Amino acid sequence: MKPYRIEKVSSEVRCIVSDAIKHRLQDPRISPLTSVTRVEVSGDLAFAHVHISIYGSQSDQSKTMRALDNAAGYIQQLLAKSLPIRQCPHLVFHHDESLKKGDEILRMIDANARQRDSNTAQNLPDQPEASRPAEGNSP
Repeated sequence: MKPYRIEKVSSEVRCIVSDAIKHRLQDPRISPLTSVTRVEVSGDLAFAHVHISIYGSQSDQSKTMRALDNAAGYIQQLLAKSLPIRQCPHLVFHHDESLKKGDEILRMIDANARQRDSNTAQNLPDQPEASRPAEGNSP
């Protein structure tokens, strides 16, 4: 299988699954803040590993993943109608924590930068005598 074909199928699967989650699935268990982060299609096009990012509580995330697993057959039908290939890949959903981990790393970097800035401000020398206003003398 040619690599560009696999990439093209991955891209199409990502678009179709994203559209299905946002517009076609009416399951209340699916969090509105659900997105497809990436799709990896196997070399023989038999499987499509769909990585899903869900913003919300742990409960919301597990409900959304169960709902997507239940809707996999319906989404696969949508894929079969849209993809111009003989065999539609079997969908396997994976919860993607990469956005959450990235957010945690950014928070740690921000906290470190704030701490460094406050330490730098505390270590600045006082103003020299000449630049301070004289006490009791008004201009």
